[in-house]
Amino acid sequence: MPDLTPSARHILQNNILPFWLHRMPDPVYGGFYGRIDGHGTLHPDAPKGAILNARILWAFSAAYRVLRDPQYLDAATRAKDYLLDHFYDHQYGGVFWSLDHQGQPLDTKKQFYALGFALYGLSEYARATGDRQALDYALELYDTIEDHAFDPVNNGYIEALSRQWQPLADMRLSDLDANYPKSQNTHLHIIEPYTNLLRTLREQQDTPPCAYVPAIGAVQPVAVAVPPATIHRVEASLRNLIHIFIHHILNPVTHHLDLFFHDDWTRGGARLESYGHDIECSWLLHEAALVLGDQHLLRQVETVVQQVADAAAKGLQPDGSMIHEANLDTGRRDDDRHWWVQAESVVGWLNLWQHFGDQQALHRAHAAWQYILDNIIDNEHGEWYWSRRADGTVNRDDDKAGFWKCPYHNTRACLEIIEREL
Repeated sequence: MPDLTPSARHILQNNILPFWLHRMPDPVYGGFYGRIDGHGTLHPDAPKGAILNARILWAFSAAYRVLRDPQYLDAATRAKDYLLDHFYDHQYGGVFWSLDHQGQPLDTKKQFYALGFALYGLSEYARATGDRQALDYALELYDTIEDHAFDPVNNGYIEALSRQWQPLADMRLSDLDANYPKSQNTHLHIIEPYTNLLRTLREQQDTPPCAYVPAIGAVQPVAVAVPPATIHRVEASLRNLIHIFIHHILNPVTHHLDLFFHDDWTRGGARLESYGHDIECSWLLHEAALVLGDQHLLRQVETVVQQVADAAAKGLQPDGSMIHEANLDTGRRDDDRHWWVQAESVVGWLNLWQHFGDQQALHRAHAAWQYILDNIIDNEHGEWYWSRRADGTVNRDDDKAGFWKCPYHNTRACLEIIEREL
């Protein structure tokens, strides 16, 4: 079976990242534009979303850490500076949900999903460069999430609050989501940055000061001293999140992840199966346990990882792709092949093969990657299409770049292939 690494490296360096380097920087108001639609038209007046900016920060920081291309550092630094100068709320803490195209606050709510991605991007920037400012802000966001989102009575993290940390009637992440105070999606994207923060803290503690000084950019790697108590707090939070997934979010009967919950963890909303989130969670939960290093907990997680991946396989199609989700109450399936679902499918199956020797999973990973090469990548204009419809046509109704269409799932899939040396 052919090596995936050369293909992933080629796609990352010649298809994904050049699109964002050359088409998305905003030379007038700074940062990055908010939208390029599915037909390739730039909308310079579109709002700028925290998720997009934070994911750009993560993607270019991670790419720079692995590939050391100085233009990736430039892009990462641009994203970091813009996030701290414009998205970060220096009065009340956290990050704004969106800005207008000139960089002024537009929607000031504090969606903890967005705070998680800002933490993810800043911790990766610190991991890649040793930058103390990025790490300090990442730690500040960690404290903010713990102070305002954590539910000390029922455990877990709520969805959102107002700018000044007051309750909101509408806590939804998007118009497509049900309005419940807790969700699988937000917990998934809090465990993800907490894992990266812990890894970054440990690497900085265990490694001598970095001798590499970038030739460009404002970053100067520095030695980082973090109190052991801080690391222990992050470890405890991560351990608790793993328990939440195992004991609250995982459906013990179906082994899918339930999506929405009341404060007391009573399941809410329709019976939905989100195959992309299932396969993504399978490897992110495993990554969290591996980074934490608690062998007893890791053994529990390893069973869950395989169960959730097996459940996700319900969404697999004969051509190697994975559909988005299904509503068991209505019988409706979203048969679109979303770009992010295909990317997470590759990593999830590779993770099963790497750690559990699952040969079927290896074949599934190769089939998913081939589907991406043949159907999802825009070889003419760069980046990946939002999705292919069930009839095989390209979905141009949704964005090529935008509030939710970011260089994150696909960049990460490529970097996971490269770093795992598979």
